[in-house]
Amino acid sequence: MAGLAELEARMPPADAMTEPAFAPSFRMTDRLRPDAAAGGGLIRAANGTARPHYWGHRERLRTRFLASGHGPMPEYELLELLLFNAIQKIDVKPLAKRLLEAFGDLNGVIAASEHRILQVEGADRWVYLQLRIIDAFAQRMAQAKVLQREVLSSWDELIAYCRTCMAHRGTEQFRVLFLDRKNTVVADEALGTGTVGHVPVYPREVAKRALELEASAVILVHNHPSGDPTPSREDITMTARVMAACEAIDVTVHDHVIIGKDAETSFRASGLL
Repeated sequence: MAGLAELEARMPPADAMTEPAFAPSFRMTDRLRPDAAAGGGLIRAANGTARPHYWGHRERLRTRFLASGHGPMPEYELLELLLFNAIQKIDVKPLAKRLLEAFGDLNGVIAASEHRILQVEGADRWVYLQLRIIDAFAQRMAQAKVLQREVLSSWDELIAYCRTCMAHRGTEQFRVLFLDRKNTVVADEALGTGTVGHVPVYPREVAKRALELEASAVILVHNHPSGDPTPSREDITMTARVMAACEAIDVTVHDHVIIGKDAETSFRASGLL
């Protein structure tokens, strides 16, 4: 596996990266790789200049996206658009399809770990970097609809944010939303990351952080990588322990939400609180 330093060393100098005459509406930021000759034959432009067939494909795909938006486009083409920034001067359609085959859909691709991404033929750390950037944008956009807002008026956005962050993770994560006396979300923090079926939770740490943030209530959230949001016996026991620690400092546990792949379970709505 190529290291990041090695990948950077393979990039051409900035002054070697020029804009081709056949694609005036997009600047070429493509980094030439040793395997740049791969991916198909050449197409000869009207001026006699020969160019790889996939350069025209990239221009056409970008133009179609700008003209009609992402609605009509299949997932593999949206993924191609993203991969253009990571892999240059070769056809990325086969890689886009391999990634979707490996992880099911765009959500699965974007949430996949570096180790799993690098196991897909043709993917490298540049690909993983682009996926992490998109993931970070999605989380920040969803988080902006939640922070500093009153929970009851933004519950759907809160659930959507939690799903964006956690629904497709391959390991369990435990998050806590801290609320003030007006039930406004003042902080959202991941306080534990575990394995496929377990995440360590320390009730005293939850209570300690609530004190530091001067929170008056919390909402607990964690995901089930299996996709089934049904609470386990361990989930119920852990919730009771966190509630006891929080009650000792006069902090209320409003809810514990378990995020599955396609649904979620609220302890309060289920009568478990």
